[in-house]
Amino acid sequence: MHTQPVTQKDPSTNLVPPISPKAPWRVTSVRALDGYRLHVRFVDGTEGEVWMDALIHSPGAGVFGCLSESTVFSAVGLEHGVVTWPEEIDLAPDAMYDAIKAHGKWVLSG
Repeated sequence: MHTQPVTQKDPSTNLVPPISPKAPWRVTSVRALDGYRLHVRFVDGTEGEVWMDALIHSPGAGVFGCLSESTVFSAVGLEHGVVTWPEEIDLAPDAMYDAIKAHGKWVLSG
């Protein structure tokens, strides 16, 4: 007599809907521009620029100082709706969203 394993559906998958980030400050796209600027677009369609030159080249740049190398700055990406770079560098998406929503850009300084 042959027995075949019975695959049971996990009932807990019906209890929790899939995660769909809807917070307006979630970033959906980022692109590095000349002059240490970024173009970002948020989940609600808001878009604008982040100007980082003053921060990156300031004496108080801290971890952002490594972004002065153009190849490192250009390695920008997204992780869970947050703008990130290698070495665990990221930007606060909520503050970025608020500034861009109000002014069309977020200017960071050191």
